[in-house]
Amino acid sequence: MIKPTLAAFAERLSITDWKDSDLTLLSPSRVKTELLSGLTVALALVPEAVAFSFVAGVHPLVGLYAAFIVGLVTALIGGRPGMISGATGALAVVMVALVAKHGVEYLFATVVLMGIMQVLAGVFHLGKFIRLVPHPVMLGFVNGLAIVIFLAQLTQFQVPGAGDTKVWMTGLPLATMLGLVALTIGIIWIMPKITSVFPAPLAGIAIVAGIVIFFGIDVPRVGDLASIKGGLPVFHIPTVPINLETLKIIFPFALILAAIGLIESLLTLNLVGEMTGKVGGASRECVAQGLANTVTGFFGGMGGCAMIGQSMINVKSGGRTRLSGISAALYLLAFILVASSLIEQIPLAALVGVMFMVVIGTFAWQSLTILRRIPLTDALVMILVTIVTVMSDLAIAVVVGVIVSALAYSWNNALRLHALTSIEPDGTKIYQMEGPLFFGSVAGFARIFVPSEDPDRIIIDFMYSRVVDQSALQAIEDLAYKYEALGKVIQIRHLAHDCHALLNRAGQLMVDSDDDPDYGIAVDYSIKTGSFGSGH
Repeated sequence: MIKPTLAAFAERLSITDWKDSDLTLLSPSRVKTELLSGLTVALALVPEAVAFSFVAGVHPLVGLYAAFIVGLVTALIGGRPGMISGATGALAVVMVALVAKHGVEYLFATVVLMGIMQVLAGVFHLGKFIRLVPHPVMLGFVNGLAIVIFLAQLTQFQVPGAGDTKVWMTGLPLATMLGLVALTIGIIWIMPKITSVFPAPLAGIAIVAGIVIFFGIDVPRVGDLASIKGGLPVFHIPTVPINLETLKIIFPFALILAAIGLIESLLTLNLVGEMTGKVGGASRECVAQGLANTVTGFFGGMGGCAMIGQSMINVKSGGRTRLSGISAALYLLAFILVASSLIEQIPLAALVGVMFMVVIGTFAWQSLTILRRIPLTDALVMILVTIVTVMSDLAIAVVVGVIVSALAYSWNNALRLHALTSIEPDGTKIYQMEGPLFFGSVAGFARIFVPSEDPDRIIIDFMYSRVVDQSALQAIEDLAYKYEALGKVIQIRHLAHDCHALLNRAGQLMVDSDDDPDYGIAVDYSIKTGSFGSGH
């Protein structure tokens, strides 16, 4: 058991799955596209990493180091080439309470533990459960995240006021900001119609930045957020006590961060996969995210996960291979080490314009047109997930969406259970069940039968039904008790292989023989009561 697990783990760690992203197979034009796409992503990463650092209550370099390390590791070994990871707001809002109460060293320790949890999730294939997320939840997630990205950009239209307050721009500063944003959007929209040689988002940033710098236009710039100048990240073991008390502090935060990080990463993985025509890689992505966060925690980073906004920028700019993600991380490091003064001159308006185009491209506009054509439950789930994503948190929104969808599915299946009855020549009454017998339908199952009015022998036929769970087994036993109390015989017919095994394991079958899965013959099984202690 241990050996196969370790072998699978080693396989996920090996960087052998380059396929179309193998550097030796990339043409010069593809390399250029990937490098330019990575540069675009890196430029957009800077203000976001700085902003999320402020949210978490840590130094901007803590966020920038996280963006570099997480981005590099996941680009190298992640489950989806072209996907971008880094410091995110969804994680930052959880970290702030930990940092405020215990300090940044406890954050680093938490990030390490978070990473270990994510690696284990990948090793044990827990990433496959992302398949349980219904499509309406995905659409709600995408729409909600697009709205969140849009709202986040509005803070760039604020300037420092009295004290620590922020006030909205007015007059000429606001007009200038809006004009530059509109110019960026216009360039990004027009550029693909002229040439595809240069990524449109990068062209927008470069042209608008050039205009602002050349004419000395007074608008907020990256450097107004904070200085991004720094050195190489240094290996650093978190200075926290190694004891049970520390574990009690960091474990809840690590668990929440690991769950949020994986949910956002796997949903982004699916979304990027739909855009690039790739499938799979969930478990590999879990391992990659975990390793990235473990390393980040030892190098003074705040941790991170996949970033849907940056991933969309990368894909829209032509990034399809690991090279784009690797180059984005290396560009970011270069900004920190040698190009901070230049990057700090980039106007925020240009980056806001890029993100607005990301919003337009990310929002599932077709979801608005199909609302009347899909089931009402799905439409409500989509709207609910969108609202919860905006008002609360991505992970909560997804969990709520999955729970509501599951409840709706269970309710619909519960309503489908019914029975057709017939009487055989010998007086035996046949109940032909249709629909699944599970926890949601057991109440309806019990109402179908009237033991006092039935003949001395009845048969429940499960040819078109399935016995699913313990609630179903309990319901069958409860029903058998009622017929036994009246001296009547109840039997079961046409059990499928899985249903036969389930009832045998529960000890409810008197006859231990092969079922009739092909329905060549009809084997009637008696019911042995007392397995669940009912009938009292």
